[in-house]
Amino acid sequence: MKKISIVLFFIFIFLGITSCEPNEFDKKAYKPVSYKPKAVVVKVKEETDVSVPDEKGIYAVIETNVGDLVLQLFYEEAPNTVQNFIDLAQGQKEVEIEGKKVKKRFYDGLTFHRVVPNFMVQTGCPKGDGTGGPGYNIEDEINAIALGLDKIKMKDAPYYNRYLQQAVVIGMGLKTQAEVNERKEEVENNLKAATELSVLEILYRNGYRYNEVLNSKKAVKGSLAMANKGIPNTNGSQFFINQVDTPHLNGLHTVFGHLVSKFSVLEQIVLAGNFKTKIDKVTIIDKR
Repeated sequence: MKKISIVLFFIFIFLGITSCEPNEFDKKAYKPVSYKPKAVVVKVKEETDVSVPDEKGIYAVIETNVGDLVLQLFYEEAPNTVQNFIDLAQGQKEVEIEGKKVKKRFYDGLTFHRVVPNFMVQTGCPKGDGTGGPGYNIEDEINAIALGLDKIKMKDAPYYNRYLQQAVVIGMGLKTQAEVNERKEEVENNLKAATELSVLEILYRNGYRYNEVLNSKKAVKGSLAMANKGIPNTNGSQFFINQVDTPHLNGLHTVFGHLVSKFSVLEQIVLAGNFKTKIDKVTIIDKR
């Protein structure tokens, strides 16, 4: 178990995000959120010279200076997220850029500002530095049970330890390092007890809410997912495409599509590095 001093490095911005009772880490707090999102509507019918699969679905073609990416959008698994992406791509949504509200094809002209080899490539920031967005946030669309997170115990998923520590300290109502030090033994005992809880339970206690109606997909190689600020419901316009499987992101990021061709282009973006790949155009193809 990590030392207590490490715990507070992460927790203060999350204080108050959950309401679990102190010392009750053997009880479940999780309650599902069940609602059926609206059907996805593509308002503008577009065409492209880029080849897309014959099977029915909604596709996004991202044309870049190093080649084209073709992604199938999960409009049934993450409909609100897909609708947001489509509306931004087609200029159907009002956004705020540099204090001005405009309607424009949001992604055209942006760069892949964050490229991490053996991880993912990220874009969708109008500022080009990872700090920008459309001027609003949308909620996560994740079903942790569909991802199997209710079956995985925290002791078997060490890459979620940050959230384990947060859940314990927040759940005990501790707000200062002095309080943590004063109750060090109790904190250690609760950390140990909490490792028997599921990943779903711990993430829920960190403020994540899961919709059991959705059939969420795991974050694997080629996944298209929303980037966020590291806390729930902070999605906007930024997204990433996985170069590898990323199980440590399951339950934390909405996966709303998958790369179906041009993996070689993804590799070229990785090799090019930060800021080198520019999006020329994003085209939405509705083949339903």
